[in-house]
Amino acid sequence: MTSRLRAFARLVTVVAVVTVYVALHLAITAGMDLRARDRFRDAPARAAAFTAALDRYADGEVSARNEVGDGAAWFADHAPPGESRSAVSAATGDARQGRVSLARERVAGLAAQVEQEQAGLDRDVNSSSTTVLCWAVPAGVLLVPVLWLRRRRRSGVAEIVEVVGQLAPRQPWWRRPVFLMAGSVGYGLFTAGFLAVSMAQQQGFKMQLAMQVLLLPCGLAALGAGVLILRYTRPRSARGAAQALLADGRKPVLYLRGFADDDTAARVDDQATVTLHSREEQLAGALGAFGPVIAVGRPGEPLPRLGAARFYLPHDDWQPAVLRMMELSQLIVLRLGLSEGLWWEVEQARATQPARKLVLLALDGLSGVAQRLDELLPAPIRLDEVTVGDPSASAVITFDSQWAPHVHPVGPVPGAKTSRGMLARQVARAKEAARAWLITFTPTHHVARAMKAALASVGVRRRTMAWRAHFATQTSLWKGIQLVTAMGLLGWLVVRTLQLFGLG
Repeated sequence: MTSRLRAFARLVTVVAVVTVYVALHLAITAGMDLRARDRFRDAPARAAAFTAALDRYADGEVSARNEVGDGAAWFADHAPPGESRSAVSAATGDARQGRVSLARERVAGLAAQVEQEQAGLDRDVNSSSTTVLCWAVPAGVLLVPVLWLRRRRRSGVAEIVEVVGQLAPRQPWWRRPVFLMAGSVGYGLFTAGFLAVSMAQQQGFKMQLAMQVLLLPCGLAALGAGVLILRYTRPRSARGAAQALLADGRKPVLYLRGFADDDTAARVDDQATVTLHSREEQLAGALGAFGPVIAVGRPGEPLPRLGAARFYLPHDDWQPAVLRMMELSQLIVLRLGLSEGLWWEVEQARATQPARKLVLLALDGLSGVAQRLDELLPAPIRLDEVTVGDPSASAVITFDSQWAPHVHPVGPVPGAKTSRGMLARQVARAKEAARAWLITFTPTHHVARAMKAALASVGVRRRTMAWRAHFATQTSLWKGIQLVTAMGLLGWLVVRTLQLFGLG
């Protein structure tokens, strides 16, 4: 499945979900209209009985007083808000206060009012039924392309799923659902706490002191509880590589690195905003512009690292599977290091894969990397020229179809050009100031920008990579907002359903 087809599939799915939700809401409304009509079906007989009871009460029959009260209670429980209910209620009050003549005048046109209200209820039922049909038919029709696209998404990655799923560690079926539910509580607390603290900081001067004092500690407590819950539940509810592939449908990005680099990649950068997401999660977010990011997990690790979805290989026979995954992946991102296994993977990618599939990340200094690469590549990479001799600099390396290297340094503004003219420089400064105010630049954000420029230099373009890396730092916040919204909409449906059955 291509990125465009995947985007179309997600759009169709969202439209289908919204249409189904609206259809369900309208169906409940139609059911409530039908129930209101059925409850009011006996209104003509009840109106006649109430009028007769008033007449007998006016003639001095004391026992008719209870019948008047019973009739008023029936209209209060069964009549829709309207003239008949108001007339019966007012007439009952007048009768109890001895103004029987006035009460009889109030209900003189009760039969006609009941007839009009029944006709209105019939119109409401017909209208709501027609509206439900107009939404239910598209909802049913949209389910067909949704299911077809789902089948195509899963069938397109069936071969890759078979490769990565052969040695997946077995987990109890209940483990991921349980931790997803627990994690949803963490997302809700995290989002509520973040919003409360932000409101206290930005709008606190407009609040009363008691509200500000209450909002800030409660927000911090909710934020801290959410962070603790998410740190425990997210690794335990993380998708494996097979699940990530089935959920996405595109060919994967294969992320290769030395296991010794996992601790560095798991680091969470300090930012102006609270974040839970590691550098590898940000990198996976940026590379998500191409497809799901998968990586070989460290053998024997109790929990997978967050970021690239893990699959596991035997310690003594991993090379054939890695070669097969290189072939099936649309992009190979390799983080250079000291491991001999990594250099074997560079050599195999150079020998067996198209040049534009390979992206090399030199993120931990360049000492010894340039010479080792020059031994494997047909053309020198000239890292020293790009990084101005700084041995601790980082760079992204891509290759054109002839294996000519394109090296892009990782920096605050990779590939930036100096604007000419005073006005142009002022505009550039204003843009950078606005961008700095909106975005906190993490190290991985700079890496994503360098990757974007490096890939564009060899004809591979994905405009959203840097933004995806930034938004990956806010995933927990957005998930919390989505979860609260979804729970609110679902709760509204539940309340309406309870009202339909007379339980709310």
